[in-house]
Amino acid sequence: MALSLKNESSCREQPTVSGRSPTTSAIMFSAGVLGNVVALILLEIRRRKQPASLFQVLVTSLVFTDLLGTFSVSPLVLTSYLRNESLIGMSENRLVCGHFGYAMTFFSMVTLAILLSMAVERWLSIGHPYCYEKRMSKRCGYISIALIYLLCALFSVSPFLGFGEYVQYCPGTWCFINMHPSESKHKVFNIIYASCLLTMIVCTVLCNVSVIYHLSLMYGRRKVHRSSVRRQRGHKRHRSIAKEVEHLVLLGCMTIAFVICSLPLVIQVYLNTCCIQGCHNDLIPLLLLSANPIIDPWVFIILSPPVPRLLWEKMCKTAKFKPTQEKVRSIHPILYQSKPPGDPEGGSVMKVYTGIPGTAGS
Repeated sequence: MALSLKNESSCREQPTVSGRSPTTSAIMFSAGVLGNVVALILLEIRRRKQPASLFQVLVTSLVFTDLLGTFSVSPLVLTSYLRNESLIGMSENRLVCGHFGYAMTFFSMVTLAILLSMAVERWLSIGHPYCYEKRMSKRCGYISIALIYLLCALFSVSPFLGFGEYVQYCPGTWCFINMHPSESKHKVFNIIYASCLLTMIVCTVLCNVSVIYHLSLMYGRRKVHRSSVRRQRGHKRHRSIAKEVEHLVLLGCMTIAFVICSLPLVIQVYLNTCCIQGCHNDLIPLLLLSANPIIDPWVFIILSPPVPRLLWEKMCKTAKFKPTQEKVRSIHPILYQSKPPGDPEGGSVMKVYTGIPGTAGS
């Protein structure tokens, strides 16, 4: 434990990068930029085909936030490796390190807050449709995004005012909140930060569970009503349920990705601040947190509704070329009559030549 704290303390002030390869950082940066750009292109194509919904506004904001976060920190890491200077060594007044820590804190909170907004939007749309139609609009989405950015920016700037602290981590290319604070005010800042993330994670999961419950109820009601008039309405409702399920799957997978990437950091902050000092590797939670802006756009690309629909259409087109009983029946309907003509309930019997002596037609 003492050795771990000693190594961490030496990394906080070192002016150079301790021996590591920039390959991982370069791959993560490239994957993040490519994924977010492709996701934004898909969103723009969809926007031109149909008016953007509130959910799409929130998704676009999330992808744009991830792209902005990637450009805010990854170039600094690559520059640090190329110049063999740590973030502290790149500026005398620690501005680069402060910017890096601020960006990590700010974008981690903004990303989860937008995911929570998406979950709340789905919860209102499914669970309270009347309120959703009357009160919710794209304007609400823009206002929510602005408030999220403002509140997270105010909280993340607190370490520059003495409440909280941004420090450098090994190998000298990372800066984040002090995970091992000694002063009480820095501990309070860490606890508030971790508690905000944990609260948003729990609320997002609860909203998604509620949406699943309401979708199950909607599906059950659709199966109960089977009258001829309601069957058409049921078909429309079926399409509506399918669309909601697509949104839910996308939101759920993004939420799972963020929970996996952020929950270790939350646990680490609680352990280091309240219970145990210096017995864990701080770099692993930070790497997971920085991986989330890379994972999110690829989850969207894979699970975006047009992609599954396109694959399904291709499968259907391929299946059309396979000979089926329906196609044969349409070509030779007489061979599939359940009651041949000429029996007690039909007309004359049509004999089919089989080529066997003694049979009809021989």
